[in-house]
Amino acid sequence: MNHRQKRRLWLGLGALTVVGVATGLVFYALGENINVYYTPSEIVRAHPLAHQTVRVGGLVLKGSVHTKPHGLTVSFMLSDLHATLPVTYTGLLPALFREGQGIVAEGHYVNGALAATEVLAKHDENYHPPQ
Repeated sequence: MNHRQKRRLWLGLGALTVVGVATGLVFYALGENINVYYTPSEIVRAHPLAHQTVRVGGLVLKGSVHTKPHGLTVSFMLSDLHATLPVTYTGLLPALFREGQGIVAEGHYVNGALAATEVLAKHDENYHPPQ
């Protein structure tokens, strides 16, 4: 192998290394931004650890929303039509939050219930301008 071939080989290996590192960084960045949520059935089956933050998506059961008289604490049942999960949340709820509505709650699974730190209301894709 002459000098020219060695140089091409090293340049090719260097370029391959740079492309590999760049690809790895892109996948790492994308993985950090993916927000996966579980269903109540999956949470009830899996029993995540108390220190793990989990996202749970489902429907708020009708008649299950209870607000404490003095404060911002709300409790409700989240369902995927197969299992229900009790959720407690302290804070202001989104304007679209209501019974029968789809939501995603993020928090910690403690003693069979989700202690939510964030509640996001899901909405359909149809936009209706104000009347």
